[in-house]
Amino acid sequence: MSVTRRDFLIASTCVATAGAFPVVHSMEVDGKRYTMVHDEKACIGCTACMDACREVNAVPEGVSRLNIIRSEPNGTYPDVTYQFFRQSCQHCDVPPCVAVCPSGASFRDPDTGIVDVDPDKCVGCQYCIAACPYQVRYIDPVTQAADKCDFCRKTNLAQGKLPACVESCPTNALIFGDLNDPDSEVSQVIATSKTYRTKVELGTDPHLYRIAAPTGGNRS
Repeated sequence: MSVTRRDFLIASTCVATAGAFPVVHSMEVDGKRYTMVHDEKACIGCTACMDACREVNAVPEGVSRLNIIRSEPNGTYPDVTYQFFRQSCQHCDVPPCVAVCPSGASFRDPDTGIVDVDPDKCVGCQYCIAACPYQVRYIDPVTQAADKCDFCRKTNLAQGKLPACVESCPTNALIFGDLNDPDSEVSQVIATSKTYRTKVELGTDPHLYRIAAPTGGNRS
């Protein structure tokens, strides 16, 4: 029976680390601490962000790094409004996906705070997918490695641009920048706006902030 390199890596890493996953603690980053704000008041659910993300990052059909979830309608026709929720990687300060990864493929970049995946190290065990409380990871059908939003770390950010979703948003509902810089737009927005983060009770310290939409929601 032949054994592929991936099968060998899965077996060896899982055996070597069984019952001995490291605990990842919050740590200061050396440089920037990239953070995003989703202004749900401004979001119209157009999904331009999803399309831009897919194009810039060559995300295969059938999977997505980013989803905009639309609520049930509020009101009655023709006065109907919706609320829109961004589902994507939270780039946690204490990422459970990194803690459970047996091969070191999942990591938190010390220079930016971005949580990312090295596909060359990923063995496809899906531990990170199971551990993520935000349910935003998947197995790329082409590379067979775990994947998710990386704030366009290897594409737009590497070229000095903003993440594709931010660039494409027609209503400026996404704000992105360095939370370590008190003068950055993202720092100013968080300091002056009422924001919330999801599942903070888990101790993940997520870096996706949200400005809640009005109870009635927005028109799509």
